[in-house]
Amino acid sequence: MTRRVLGWDRTAALLVGLVLLALGVAAVLWGAGQLTRLWPGAPQQLSTATATDVYGQSWWRPVSTAAGAVLALLGLWWLLSHLPRTRVGPLRLPGSGPAGRSSLEGGAAVAVAAELLGEVPGVRSASGRLREHRGQVVAEMSLTAGPHADLGALARSVEDVSADLAQVLSRDDVRARVRVRVARQDPSTSRVT
Repeated sequence: MTRRVLGWDRTAALLVGLVLLALGVAAVLWGAGQLTRLWPGAPQQLSTATATDVYGQSWWRPVSTAAGAVLALLGLWWLLSHLPRTRVGPLRLPGSGPAGRSSLEGGAAVAVAAELLGEVPGVRSASGRLREHRGQVVAEMSLTAGPHADLGALARSVEDVSADLAQVLSRDDVRARVRVRVARQDPSTSRVT
């Protein structure tokens, strides 16, 4: 969530909360017959005559339709703005001076690192992507290893490739996460039923 959306979120929550609080207090005071102490012009009983008059007007239907459409679009924007953003754009490299900016497409570097891990003996598949998770940039790689893969050698390869990736990205704030799944059986083994 961006700072702007967070600011709107807090402002809207405050306003809605204050309106609901005021309406709740007014309803309690009105129900107890004490609302006229604070608001001398308060109605003693609610009348629906005004609402019936408004519903009968020719402008009511188009105005209520337009207001409903605006509220639906506002609700859709509200929901979409609160979706977590995990995409990471180009990473700014250290040493970028004021005259220019050096950047790196980090997702491509993570994908190449995953391809390198995919070449390790015993690894069936590998994929990688760069994403933002809880405010941190994470190089996330997933591996599927065969059941007879040497996990010690795989762990050393993961450490080597992660160190190379850190050197390529040249950023201390990027974390690496490697998930290794071990397959249950070799694909060459046929199952007899």
